[in-house]
Amino acid sequence: MENKALSLSRTSGLAAVLVATTALSGCQVPFVTDTTRMDPAVFARETTPVFYQPAYNEPVQPQPLPQKEAIPQKRQLYQTQFHQTYGMPVSNPVHRVMYEVIRDDGHTLPAIPYSRIDNRFLRQDVSYQTNEAPGTLVVDTRANFLYLVQPGGKAIRYGVGLGKAGFAWSGRGVIQRKAKWPRWTPSGEMVSRQPELRQFAAASGGADPGLNNPLGARALYIYKDGKDTLYRVHGTPDWQSVGRATSSGCVRMLNQDVIDLFDRVPNGTPIVVL
Repeated sequence: MENKALSLSRTSGLAAVLVATTALSGCQVPFVTDTTRMDPAVFARETTPVFYQPAYNEPVQPQPLPQKEAIPQKRQLYQTQFHQTYGMPVSNPVHRVMYEVIRDDGHTLPAIPYSRIDNRFLRQDVSYQTNEAPGTLVVDTRANFLYLVQPGGKAIRYGVGLGKAGFAWSGRGVIQRKAKWPRWTPSGEMVSRQPELRQFAAASGGADPGLNNPLGARALYIYKDGKDTLYRVHGTPDWQSVGRATSSGCVRMLNQDVIDLFDRVPNGTPIVVL
């Protein structure tokens, strides 16, 4: 019985396979090998990476880098073609020598900070057209200059400061007296205005020579027709007053400059105050 049942089962399975085969053959679907995979173009198309492409936007324009302002500089240059071309700042070795420390007759004059003074008022050789003879001193009270006339249309020019007394007299005179480290005696009018100066009055012998003496290191006394005009060319410890109008004094010069002038002019030198 069991063998008979197994035989019937196998017969039924075979019949089912035959039925399925008959049905497929009716659809006529052949078994064809896919050869497209062997085509290089197909392979490249299907294996090429795909990149993200966003929606179209206006291209971003490159922005210029911010421009930095130039470092501000303020320089004074020598009035020569070389220094105007190469832009070397002021550091004149000649001025350094002119205004360095001076030891004179037991006194030590400090160096003048010449870089803080307008260059026009520093000692220098200039062209100067005048009818005055070489060796004459000319004080230009309007421009705050003193000229020592030289031959050939030249002059040595010094910067000066002018006090009220410096405008009180004008004309022609001569340097009749010169003094190194002079004593200073205020006028009676000055003593009446400033009683504290009475200790320096002529009756008391005047102020001792020194670094704080208002007449500085040298004084040149101007006479006219043999009489003292009370007008002086002198040094000053106040270097900042040179080139300016001051409250008192006559013609003030930097101490180093008045020493230079003192050595250049003898007694009897003519002077003109404009």
